[in-house]
Amino acid sequence: MTVEQNVLQQHSQKVSNGDLGEAVAFLTEKNAKVPQQDETTYYQTSQVASDRYISVGSQADTNVIDLTGDDKDDLQRAIALSLEESNRAFRETGITDEEQAISRVLEASIAENKASLKRTHTEVWSDSPNPHDRKRIDNCPVGLKNVGNTCWFSAVIQSLFNLLEFQRLVLNYSPPARVHDLPRNQKEHRNLPFMQELRNLFSLMVGSKRKYVDPSRAVEILKDAFKSSESQQQDVSEFTHKLLDWLEDAFQMKAEEDREGEKPKNPMVELFYGRFLAVGVHEGKKFENTEMFGQYPLQVNGFKDLHECLEAAMIEGEIESLHSAENSARSGQEHWFTELPPVLTFELSRFEFNQALGRPEKIHNKLEFPSMLYMDRYMDRNREITRIKREEIRRLKEHLTLLQQRLERYLSYGSGPKRFPLADVLQYAMEFASSKPVCTSPVEDIDTSAPPGGTTGQQLPPPSSAEQDSLPPLESSGLASGPATAPSAAQQQRVPIHKPFTQSRLPPDLPMHPAPRHITEEELRVLEGCLHRWRSEVENDTRDLQGSITRIHRTIELMYSDKSMMQVPYRLHAVLVHEGQANAGHYWAYIYDPHQRCWMKYNDISVTKSSWEELVRDSFGGYRNASAYCLMYINDKKPFLTEEEFDKETGQILSGMDKLPPDLKQYVKEDNEQFDKEIEEWDIMQARKAQQEKLALATAAAAAASTASSTSTSSSSPQPMSIESSPPDNAVPQQDPEYMEQPSPTNDSKHLQEDTERAISRAAAEQEERSPEALLNAAIKMEYGRLLRFAQEDTPVENDYRLQHIIVYFIQNQAPKKILERTLLTQFADRNLAFDERCKSIMNVARAKLDLIKPEEVNMDEYEIWHQDYRNFRETTILMVTGLELFQKTNYVEALMYLIYAYQYNKELLLKGLYRGHDEELLGHYRRECLLKLNEQAAAMFESGEEPEVTTGLGIMNELVVPCIPLLLVHDAVRDLLAVEDMRNRWCSYLGQEMESNLQEKLTDFLPKLLDCSTEIKSFHDPPKLPTYSTLELCERFSRIMAALGRVPTEGR
Repeated sequence: MTVEQNVLQQHSQKVSNGDLGEAVAFLTEKNAKVPQQDETTYYQTSQVASDRYISVGSQADTNVIDLTGDDKDDLQRAIALSLEESNRAFRETGITDEEQAISRVLEASIAENKASLKRTHTEVWSDSPNPHDRKRIDNCPVGLKNVGNTCWFSAVIQSLFNLLEFQRLVLNYSPPARVHDLPRNQKEHRNLPFMQELRNLFSLMVGSKRKYVDPSRAVEILKDAFKSSESQQQDVSEFTHKLLDWLEDAFQMKAEEDREGEKPKNPMVELFYGRFLAVGVHEGKKFENTEMFGQYPLQVNGFKDLHECLEAAMIEGEIESLHSAENSARSGQEHWFTELPPVLTFELSRFEFNQALGRPEKIHNKLEFPSMLYMDRYMDRNREITRIKREEIRRLKEHLTLLQQRLERYLSYGSGPKRFPLADVLQYAMEFASSKPVCTSPVEDIDTSAPPGGTTGQQLPPPSSAEQDSLPPLESSGLASGPATAPSAAQQQRVPIHKPFTQSRLPPDLPMHPAPRHITEEELRVLEGCLHRWRSEVENDTRDLQGSITRIHRTIELMYSDKSMMQVPYRLHAVLVHEGQANAGHYWAYIYDPHQRCWMKYNDISVTKSSWEELVRDSFGGYRNASAYCLMYINDKKPFLTEEEFDKETGQILSGMDKLPPDLKQYVKEDNEQFDKEIEEWDIMQARKAQQEKLALATAAAAAASTASSTSTSSSSPQPMSIESSPPDNAVPQQDPEYMEQPSPTNDSKHLQEDTERAISRAAAEQEERSPEALLNAAIKMEYGRLLRFAQEDTPVENDYRLQHIIVYFIQNQAPKKILERTLLTQFADRNLAFDERCKSIMNVARAKLDLIKPEEVNMDEYEIWHQDYRNFRETTILMVTGLELFQKTNYVEALMYLIYAYQYNKELLLKGLYRGHDEELLGHYRRECLLKLNEQAAAMFESGEEPEVTTGLGIMNELVVPCIPLLLVHDAVRDLLAVEDMRNRWCSYLGQEMESNLQEKLTDFLPKLLDCSTEIKSFHDPPKLPTYSTLELCERFSRIMAALGRVPTEGR
């Protein structure tokens, strides 16, 4: 759908105020014009308070022809269009657009698996180099790594793994003995290696020390599952079917070997397969057939909940003849379950083929499902009572329809396109009848009793200046002339009231608001009585109808609530969710943990606690592009499905490695030892690196101190120096913090030196004792008092005293007293102080005091940590200021990395304390806005259709936007999630539009990356290089940019 068509549709809805009839009338007018609207307006979404997520897939398609009318031309056009669209692609390529779209997505998945080692940094899922980040915490469930568009694999496997009975079957599986002697057939060659890799994978998910494990080997074998004998690609639902088929075949071979001579029992069949009885009539002849089923398919379109889907799936065709005595020729059938499997899986069909567009589309309609599903009404043993209840429900629904039609006549009264509640219409009529006409005249002093054409009419006063300004030039000039002359005979015959005013003036007797012109008291009394009585009658009727409708709804809801129809309970075990469109998207699973009694969200490597409310939001559909495509229920009367296994000797629950057979224990043990070795090597490497950094630091400091001492003896002019005193020979020298260095008195950061000298001067003026030590103590006390006031002052956001002095930062973050004292001594030990005798003596005392501080008095490691934190704070500030400046200059590409790293570094600072960093919301807002701006730029380039522009736009998305999306998803912040949804909706909206085949191919390749919801951080750009700012310059830049942001409206920040 083009932007123009969307604007036309939205405008039709707006002018119709939600009335469908008027919208259709507007759209079918031949002269309907598109309202003026910015193209960007089409892509904006509404505020959170309204229905925030607008499903892109639910937008009306302009290629759909209305066949509800009597116009035969429409029907002919629809048939012609359908034939043309469905055959065009087949004539050109031999396969349909649907097959091409599915093929591209699945081929990309397989190709990415092969090329996983050759990807660029923007495409690969990379592990954190720090193994501690990949370490499993306690007994948290293990995630599965996405090895290239394999989120569907993770969702399915996690759902099956958390069925503990299925888990036990897989872990304890052993291949048939005869396989080692006989040559393998095709099934054995494929299924048995897969079973072994599945066992290995399950064992790691049980006992691994890793936070997530790599399923690459099992996925590699599964590649063949996507191709049929005709080499056509299959969808993800087909993968689930084939996975169960493989498991069934593998267990069947084992079952046949274990039960020679007996009919083998396949545990996969017993776990996942059931039977139903098909009862029907075909051309007047009755029949009954028993059939087996695994995943039970259900249609979603047109139904509001799971029971409605099941009811429709159980009845096909005209079924009245099934339970009637007449030998009707009608055909139809009913399904009745005779045996339900312990694990009951429903496959929700949320995809349909759009003949007009020639491609599959996803159905985003809302479909509710319960956490506990009672299957009694669908069982064959309850066939008769269910038929009676269905007939009763049918009768109630017919009555309900009549009542709703009657209620609609009350609530939508009128014969025109706009209709209103009848009670309101009567109320409006009553208000109109009782309104008093209040007439207004532009001239208050006209003698209306004079005859219209008489000569006694008074002369009108000149208009006011405001009125005169509004007059036409000729009239205005005429009124501005001298005194009026006597009216002529012709003028005397005119009505004088309207002459002096403009032609747009209202007649003097027009009421200010609608009101009856002539109505007597008696008429008003009778009319008000009738209207009041009618309104009361209408309200009573409406209330009665609504009450009847509510009671019928309640009766239908409770139809199956008696105990006899609640004997087959199935509890919801897992919900597999798909987000995106028909040919691109991301999969994850919600799985219930009966031991913790909570829902868990399995999203590739991320496994987190969730809630029923979050499951409903993501799974029911209609809220955004996410919805459930598979529901897995388990028989609530068979607890062995999710119960842990007990040790037969001790009676203790088997958990962790105790669950595993010997061969898998050894496999997991070796993997854990390898991981422990990786952690050990990392720790050794980090310790060595830290030691090297300390040695380099000490060497550099010693060299600097040696240079400073030699130059100070050879010259009397101020020299660059370290603030701290020269350490004794046996002490490790300390490097000065660069934010406190005073390279020379002329440097623009000399304000620190000036503050120190000022404190000394004040101390000298107020202190009676003139000894250097007394003056130093007094000066330090005054300087600390000044900085303490700064730290406690409530200042505007643009005036951050933490940037001006490190002591303010330390005070606000409650640094230890010893750290504060040593830092202040360092300030007064600066050799760049004025070279009068007083300052020199105070400096020498300060340096002597620094020398006398014992290691046990001040923890130098802690001291260095505090100063390093302040250096990190300054670096974060520089990143933030630079990013915000670039953002204001609309240089979003360069601004993004500064804002991304500023947010990440700032978040690490804030973990230590509230005043360690800057406003997280502000940084989060501009990080989010920068990504949205880049998304808009890239989308605009894609829409241009020009090859260089399209390449550049997709490059921006792949290089910058897509790698940053996990950063927005990881903390589940509402505004960040909404921003991600906006970006995805923008690109998903192109799926329903006509475009060149090369653009369609690029879009199909790109969307899986954009729609991947995993929160794993991909390998990323290096941090940007930081410019060098002095303290004064940094404060000025910070103040300037924050003041500029302060002028942005609150809702824009």
